[in-house]
Amino acid sequence: MTMKTYTNTGNKDTRSGFGAGLTQLGKENDNVVALCADLTGSLKMDEFKANHPERFFQVGIAEANMIGIAAGLTIGGKVPFTGTFANFSTGRVYDQIRQSVAYSGKNVKICASHAGITLGEDGATHQILEDIGLMKMLPGMTVINTCDFNQTKAATLAIAAHEGPVYLRFGRPKVPNFTPENGTFELGKAVHLIEGSDVTIIATGHLVWEALEAAKILHDKGISAEVINIHTIKPLDEEAVVASAKKTGCVVTAEEHNFLGGLGESVARTLALHYPTPQEFVATNDTFGESGTPAQLMDKYGLNAEAIVSKARKVVARK
Repeated sequence: MTMKTYTNTGNKDTRSGFGAGLTQLGKENDNVVALCADLTGSLKMDEFKANHPERFFQVGIAEANMIGIAAGLTIGGKVPFTGTFANFSTGRVYDQIRQSVAYSGKNVKICASHAGITLGEDGATHQILEDIGLMKMLPGMTVINTCDFNQTKAATLAIAAHEGPVYLRFGRPKVPNFTPENGTFELGKAVHLIEGSDVTIIATGHLVWEALEAAKILHDKGISAEVINIHTIKPLDEEAVVASAKKTGCVVTAEEHNFLGGLGESVARTLALHYPTPQEFVATNDTFGESGTPAQLMDKYGLNAEAIVSKARKVVARK
């Protein structure tokens, strides 16, 4: 049986996808404003700043103030996009997000780069592996984790049209770009990448490409893997999760995040409620990160295709 494959059109960083989407939004929507906490270059917000200086606010290293300003701007009908590292976008300003954005239902788009351990050499103090859990627990917060440049650009455009608070998570390193250029992005809708019958691999963010690579290895071993890209962790596409679990009988989740509080936990809750199914987790194991290159860290913490293959074979044996 022939398995569908995907082509890497060239490695690109997902943060640049955000920058490209923001640049396009600046031209198309006069209500879109951008705020940054002294990381304009890292967040790829330079072009928006150059094109629309009157709609760009450099608040400096004052992330809590940035969230407060963004919340206030929504009252006048603006659509604010805030930008800084994921650690500073969430952990540092959680109280302000909870009180001024989530509780108030403000239309703020919290855009977070350098998520997970692939931030790399800056180490544990700058890496965050808890942010998905923090943000998905906030009532009314949409949580998105994109897999490549094209999908990040599409998501950036889509969240501008969505009314309500959003957390958009993306990364620093250049990773394979394989989703369609100028593709549509539907919030809360899973993307089926490969049809399979023996095991379901549900992945998000940088682990989606690794899941595709794992599916190739498993195919060669006679195991048919279904691969689903979950870009929206909240609201989760529960229908897609349950339907695939019923089809294959076992599930592996894969994410660049702590197994506590992340995608895997949301999937496990869904399965426990609707269709109890054997599940294995590819994620960090209740730990902080450390310094190293992105590739070194992904290998050390078991966030790669080989780890997904190992967990897939383990969970198939549990059926």
